[in-house]
Amino acid sequence: MSGLFITIEGTDGAGKSTQIELLRQYLSGRGYKVICTREPGGTPIGEKIREIIIDRNNSEMTDMTEALLYAASRAQHVSEVILPALREGDVVISDRFVDSSVVYQGFARSMGERLIKNINKHAVGELEPDITFLLKLKPEQGLARKKEQAELDRLEAEKFSFHQRVYDGYVRLSKRCKGRIKVIDASEDIQEIHSKIKEGINALIEKNSI
Repeated sequence: MSGLFITIEGTDGAGKSTQIELLRQYLSGRGYKVICTREPGGTPIGEKIREIIIDRNNSEMTDMTEALLYAASRAQHVSEVILPALREGDVVISDRFVDSSVVYQGFARSMGERLIKNINKHAVGELEPDITFLLKLKPEQGLARKKEQAELDRLEAEKFSFHQRVYDGYVRLSKRCKGRIKVIDASEDIQEIHSKIKEGINALIEKNSI
């Protein structure tokens, strides 16, 4: 595959959507064909699964059901969108990928990193992002932003302790995957964050002659 797979991770309210759009504009301006997508979702089937996952009426959902739904959406996403685009040499920017499941279900739901990675192994095979940008924002700041935007979904409406575990999980994961995960302070100015993402992307493109 000759394409480039970029993922953007972070706690709720970290500003992922804004940075994805800025990065899309930047890379498109450099002549790359860019596919922006998200998880859960990214395909018609995945979007239906997303509706089930985030529906606040589904409060009885078990942790295992949640983890398997994420993996099911991801399997369709990889097969239908991500791999075909990468084979064509396109740039794929995904709002979340396996790291989110490791953090949200593995750490925050206490299901264990190994279990979540094993489940997702069947969904993604050997596929891993070329680079991941973690927009690091303390949970109290992120939740404050989300509450200003819209009604919280099922996961966003979880107790603060859950969101703290998510934050701690991202910090833990980023320390173990320093080569791939680039941590950026999401409390900084939007353009400053964008500049740091561009630096990381440009270094990767130059290194791999993409």
